[in-house]
Amino acid sequence: MSTTAQEAKEKRLKKKSKYSSRVFNRCQMCGRARGYHRMFKLCRICLRDKALAGDIPGLRKSSW
Repeated sequence: MSTTAQEAKEKRLKKKSKYSSRVFNRCQMCGRARGYHRMFKLCRICLRDKALAGDIPGLRKSSW
């Protein structure tokens, strides 16, 4: 997605709605609304990518 389109999308999503119950948590990297983890403020896909890259300290892929 081009940067201008992405900026326009972010601006539209940040605009406050008149319905307070419609506030969605969105991933800070990609804007995805589903599969969101509050602690990291990321969706499951971005969280996995950052964890595998070692960008999140203390988070590792589990193995047993």
